[in-house]
Amino acid sequence: MSRKWNRRQFLAGSTAVAGVAADAQAQPPGRPIRVGFIGVGGRGTSLLRVTLTMPGIEVPAVCDINEANLSRAQSLVEQSGRPRPEGYSSGIEDFRRLVARDDLDAVVNAGPWEWHTPMSVATMEAGKYAATEVPAATTLEECWSLVRASEASGKPCMILENVCYFRNALMVLNLVQQGVLGDLAHCEGGYQHDVRVAFFGRKERGEVPGEVSWRGMHAVRTNGNIYPTHPIGPIAWWLDINRGDRFTYLTSMSSRSRGINHFVTKRFGKEHRNASRRYALGDVNTSMIMTEKGRTVTLYHDTSLPRPYDLILRVQGTNGIYSGTLDKLYVEGRSPEHEKWEDPERYYAQYEHAIWKALGERARGRGHGGADYLTLHQFYEAVRQNRQTPIDVYDTAAWSAIMPLSAQSVAARSAPIDFPDFTQGRWKRARPIEFLGI
Repeated sequence: MSRKWNRRQFLAGSTAVAGVAADAQAQPPGRPIRVGFIGVGGRGTSLLRVTLTMPGIEVPAVCDINEANLSRAQSLVEQSGRPRPEGYSSGIEDFRRLVARDDLDAVVNAGPWEWHTPMSVATMEAGKYAATEVPAATTLEECWSLVRASEASGKPCMILENVCYFRNALMVLNLVQQGVLGDLAHCEGGYQHDVRVAFFGRKERGEVPGEVSWRGMHAVRTNGNIYPTHPIGPIAWWLDINRGDRFTYLTSMSSRSRGINHFVTKRFGKEHRNASRRYALGDVNTSMIMTEKGRTVTLYHDTSLPRPYDLILRVQGTNGIYSGTLDKLYVEGRSPEHEKWEDPERYYAQYEHAIWKALGERARGRGHGGADYLTLHQFYEAVRQNRQTPIDVYDTAAWSAIMPLSAQSVAARSAPIDFPDFTQGRWKRARPIEFLGI
């Protein structure tokens, strides 16, 4: 698609009606959308597999500097009954040749974090919809680069935050929007997941065991919440962030760093050079965020100590509370027992989200309980209908900004750090979260 929205059309679509009417050059009904993939390692391959289960999508090109990854992706596309895509693997910048193709409508990127912004910016500047894995940016300047590129090109940039589409997160969104929990006061979430194995090379991936991976280098260099978007995505939707409220400032602190060293010692021996290496990342980071309307959010990053997975996803209002850790609710005057948690079954029966009603059976089993399917479905529907993406560039920037802002606060003895207003004041205008094609 060569057509571009002008700036006024784009901003209207981002702040008032997130699905602007397509003009005569919008895609005709039934024409397949054409998607390129950059980065088809573990995560990129998973997204590609889900994509290939969807009708009406062609994959003309894939890019990865790892030839084995590239060949596998090409074969997967071919095995799905589609033509074998052209491959790009001539160096780390070869993605620029892919995004310049004139037979692509959109590009999905799932490379290392530090390449998410360059790949997304290049995609938008080439006149295509951009979808990026999380986080979309690692610095504030990168966040602003995404916003500027999207506004200048009129092309959306959607962070593929699948937790927004978890079944429980969307049921809670209905509870919030229909006033069941009352006036919201506080939310709590965290990326609490032992991922130390991802910080080091793995033999099964053709890497040198024990050597610090690209993801591990973020633990070497940065002390803060380096992976905030999984919990903050649904919380931002519950709180109408950029849709009537906004994040104003945060304060952050980290515990000492011990867990990664213990992991290396146990896995590779105390003599291994990475066993005594200094890692900047504290074992547990705690950040607190204030919104313009006086609501608070407590956010955790806890990936360097042994523990079960838990996103917390607590939301509390004047009428009640939901706990994702327990997957239980308490609603005053409605829960059958006073001050006792109740199971969510009857709430699902009444407040199941429309997208899960429409697509749940098709989505289940296709990545993170079906959330990957729904996330990609919504991105592709926006492309197909030539509309703004449900998660727009302002969401993408605000959620990703927590990484650098938390690092600044930790370095300044937990000083409050202001959030940039990526919307330039447009957050004040309430607007709905769009759910497309259901």
